[in-house]
Amino acid sequence: MVSDVWPLARALIKSASEKTGLGDFERTEREVLAGLQLLWLAHDGSKIEAAAVTQLVVEAGRKLCVLVACGGDGRDRWLPLIEGIESYARDEGCAAMLIGGRPGWQRVLSGYAVKSVVLEKGL
Repeated sequence: MVSDVWPLARALIKSASEKTGLGDFERTEREVLAGLQLLWLAHDGSKIEAAAVTQLVVEAGRKLCVLVACGGDGRDRWLPLIEGIESYARDEGCAAMLIGGRPGWQRVLSGYAVKSVVLEKGL
C-alpha cells in the first residue's frame, strides 16, 4: 500500500528532511518504497495531517528505532501517536528510539533526553 499513499505523504517527509538537513531524502524515498523503512501516517479521515518514517538499525550491539523524518500540520493532534511508534519499537526488540531534528522537538517529546549534539560549521 505504501506506493499508493507515498505521493500523498512525500512532500511532508521531503520538507522535514530539508528543514533538518539530517537525512538524504532520495535515499529515504527509495527505502520507503522498497519496504526498508516504514511510513507512518496521521490523518483526520479526509487528509493526511502528518507523516513519519522509521528505520530499525543495529548500532554498537543495540537494536534501535530511528525516526528518520517527521512532518506535518496540527502537531498537538498527532504528537501523541508517537507512543504507537514507541510501542512498535518495543515489540520489535529495540532498546531505544532515536530522533534527530530541530532543537524544538526536545520541548514537546516527553521522556526524551538530549544524548549528543551535532555541531556544524560551513566552510
